[in-house]
Amino acid sequence: MKMMIEGSMGVAYMVMRCRPNVIAAYPITPQTHIVEDLSQFKADGELSGEFINVESEFGAASVVLGAQAAGARAYSATTSQGLLLMGEVLFNMAGMRLPVVITVANRAISAPISIWNDHSDAMVMRDSGWIMLFAEDNQEAADMHPQAYKIGENPEIMLPVMINMDGFILTHAVETVDIPSQKEVDEFLPPYKPEEYLNVENPLTFGNLAEPQWYMETRYKLQETQEDAKALIEKIADEYKGKFGRYHGGLIDTYRMDDAERVFVAMGSIIGTLKDVVDDLRARGEKVGILKIRSFRPFPKEKIREVCGHVKELLVLEKAISFGLGGVLQEELRSTFYGQKHQPKVLGFVLGLGGRDIPPKSLIKLYEVSKGKEISNEFVDLRPEVAPKGSLVTL
Repeated sequence: MKMMIEGSMGVAYMVMRCRPNVIAAYPITPQTHIVEDLSQFKADGELSGEFINVESEFGAASVVLGAQAAGARAYSATTSQGLLLMGEVLFNMAGMRLPVVITVANRAISAPISIWNDHSDAMVMRDSGWIMLFAEDNQEAADMHPQAYKIGENPEIMLPVMINMDGFILTHAVETVDIPSQKEVDEFLPPYKPEEYLNVENPLTFGNLAEPQWYMETRYKLQETQEDAKALIEKIADEYKGKFGRYHGGLIDTYRMDDAERVFVAMGSIIGTLKDVVDDLRARGEKVGILKIRSFRPFPKEKIREVCGHVKELLVLEKAISFGLGGVLQEELRSTFYGQKHQPKVLGFVLGLGGRDIPPKSLIKLYEVSKGKEISNEFVDLRPEVAPKGSLVTL
């Protein structure tokens, strides 16, 4: 059923269709509407699972960890400082191999306080062991949730999955979202039946002490499973497309890349703006395309190499920074091509922090003025009084 609804409500509908047994969350802008809608579904008798009110995001994460360990399908949502408060528990979920699904409405991290979008919050958790997916639009964000449960709950994977959608830009935007029927989702996503869970008839321990002779092997298995998840992410995306007619999964997407010599690389809602920019540049005769990273963890280095075999330059746009190093995504891409026969030049741009607008004119300008240059960590659209001398694109 197609509905003109807010992105948060689209996600809430799809989460309900996934039949979670336990939902726990704490309100924080801009994710609140997701769980607010889910609580209303519960109050109206549409949602059969338990909705548990908690005192903090740490509490919410702890509740869904316990529920999943007891054999329940669990869900939560958060953002920014809330995600940081969940941090200790998120690492535990991955280490305990509990396939919780959490939606993160991406938002900048304080201080100073900002309630607007960037990807700083998710990047803090990039080494937590979670599978991390990024949505371009609200339909994709909604469609990712049944796939996330099917990926994480696979007996060969058993990892938690984080679905990232840009705060306000997507969560509060009203668009047409196609919500499948409960019957259709049930046919795609089977009930959760873990092989091992907390059970008084078969007592087990989760997350117990690992002495040095065992701990390293747990880290190795997490890394191994992340690599194994790549093929499954692609397989389930194909299954979803076969069932619902939409390819809103997989590791990457491309746009107008067949003969592209210069390629924008990005994650999240900026992809929509980039498509308009690329169409404009193509009309001028430029050989330019887009590489969209949907799966940040596991990082799809093999797929990236496969589609970039003819590309001369990658223009990496990212809404986060690792202080003291620079842009995270651009360094991932430099690592991807290190030692390879074909090594496209990687140009790195940091933009949109704290919700700073990213107009098409800025993207076109950075495309034009960056030709023939070696660029790392160029901040786009800084205020002129702050921008260092020689900055390519300023406000």
